[in-house]
Amino acid sequence: MSNAAAITFAWDFFGPRAEGTARHFQRHLEEFLARESVAGCATAVEAPRAGQWTVTCRTPEGATDTVRRALRPRREQPAT
Repeated sequence: MSNAAAITFAWDFFGPRAEGTARHFQRHLEEFLARESVAGCATAVEAPRAGQWTVTCRTPEGATDTVRRALRPRREQPAT
């Protein structure tokens, strides 16, 4: 996987308070992206199944290393 390619990163949260935690994390993620001047990222919160909430960040080329090093995502896949 090339470090320069666009990537979708994901962070998973589980349990009865997972939605609130995921939305809180998304807010901090967006603050980080603004502070670090990482442009072109798209964040989202979704519930792929009961009891699980996921925050995703579609990161453009050139910004993947910044996000990966600082935020240590749980999963990543090439952006579609």
